Parts: sequence; C-alpha cells; structure tokens
Amino acid sequence: MNNDYLLSKRILLVDDEQELLDMVVSILGEVGFCQIATAKTVKEALDLADSFQPELAILDVMLPDGDGFSLMEKLKGEYPVLFLTACGEDDDKFKGFGLGADDYVVKPFLPKELLFRIRAILRRSYKDENPLVKLHGSQIDFSRAEVIKNGEHIPLTAKEHDLLSALYRNAGRIVTIDTLCEAAWGDNPFGYENSLMAHIRRIREKIELNPSQPVSLVTIKGLGYKLIVEGR
Repeated sequence: MNNDYLLSKRILLVDDEQELLDMVVSILGEVGFCQIATAKTVKEALDLADSFQPELAILDVMLPDGDGFSLMEKLKGEYPVLFLTACGEDDDKFKGFGLGADDYVVKPFLPKELLFRIRAILRRSYKDENPLVKLHGSQIDFSRAEVIKNGEHIPLTAKEHDLLSALYRNAGRIVTIDTLCEAAWGDNPFGYENSLMAHIRRIREKIELNPSQPVSLVTIKGLGYKLIVEGR
C-alpha cells in the first residue's frame, strides 16, 4: 500500500527543548512530512491547535507551564497522540495510555523508530480515501504502481514509481534534479542526470496525452521538474 498520502498530515510537536524540536522537524522533513508546527508550552500548543488543526500531536510530558497529560486532555481527543519524553517510568506510560495515547517513545530514540511509530499511528488513524492521483488525461495509482490512461493500465517501473512519488510529495512545487536523482538512486546521486532525463521521458509517455507537449510533468529550465495535480 502506498503511504505517500500520510506525508501531508499536519503534525503538532510540543517540547520545551529547541534542540529536540529542530531534530524531530529535520527527521520528519527528510522523509517528506511538510506540515509541522512546533510549540514549547501548553499555552502555545493550545493556541496553535486552534489554527493549525493538527492530525497528530507529539507531546513531551514535562512542560514549563504544565504537562503533556493535561495538554492531551485539553486537546479533547480529536486526533492521535504520541508521547515523546525522557520519562520512561511505567507509571507515566500507564497514565498516558490510560488517557488514550496511541504510543509512547522514550528519549533518546532512534530516528527510524520514531518514524516507524509515527507512520503506524497515521496508518491506523487515517485511511487513503483517494489513492488515485488525478492528472490531465491520466491517473496514477501508487498502490498498484500503474498509470491509468484512456482505459489502459500502464505499469510503472520501480524507478518511475520512486520519481513520481518524490514529485507527488511536492506537487505544484519545483523538485530539483539532485533531489530526484537522490530519490531514485540513493545517497550518491551524482552522475545520474542523463538517466533521470531518460526516465522522465518514459514517464511522460505514460502519463501525458501528448508527451512532446507535457502539461502534467513540466520542466523548469535550469532547476528541475514540477508535477501538476488536478483538484489540488
């Protein structure tokens, strides 16, 4: 199942340590989470919650003007909560779970563990109600790794899927050549520019009604590419 739709979920992160806030924002941003709000106090969190309308709250237990448990109660259980704290005592865990918390991660933590738990909570809480991404004249079904155009189901290769996923996560925004190369070829993306151009050409043949005049996957000269998604 494709989980890219999770990356658009709004996450409220509450902790009084700026260093930890920066680290978690960086961890989330590196994998594509793009809507993150931070707060250092209960008051800031409550003010933000009204305007930001988070879909997941990550809360520290000890805060300058209260605690994560009381904050969770004031948030009224409208969205899932993960406690992220240095307090690992069983009593704290039982209290958090007793209030309805979805998970509990103790500092220090591994970035991969935090991401795994966040994704697990979001998958449980939010289903992908519209897995088909609508373009001009075609649709992408990431869960089946295929494009649907003129009634035909056209399979995507693994690299095409990776590239389209990176473009879709940033739909409507420019994605640089380096970023796309890294998405498809990993941490050492240098030297793949020609391969990227070849893959972009094949992707256009699959998604565009007229590949020689693309309207869904457009080139931004000197910068990279942009995916234009309809209804977004």
